[in-house]
Amino acid sequence: MSNISSDSHDSSTNLPTDVSSHSTTGPALTLPEGWNYETTVEQIEEVILRIETGEMELADIFDQFAIAVDHLRQCESFLDHHRQQVDLLIETLAD
Repeated sequence: MSNISSDSHDSSTNLPTDVSSHSTTGPALTLPEGWNYETTVEQIEEVILRIETGEMELADIFDQFAIAVDHLRQCESFLDHHRQQVDLLIETLAD
């Protein structure tokens, strides 16, 4: 099995677990404690690389694929949330 864990992070660039407190739009964005976008993208890339090498057992491939999908969903939620914040800021500039 792999060393990639869905909760590893770079403590120097921690994001708050609930970053929605800074916005009045949309539901709360809840991410694991210490979640970091760049670290998560690196983990996804590592999983893809390991799968592409063909050196993993099939069960491990499925496990790692599930982890990568979870990470992708977290990244998508993070980006969507911040896109909404930017849209709101742009909207307020137009007023």
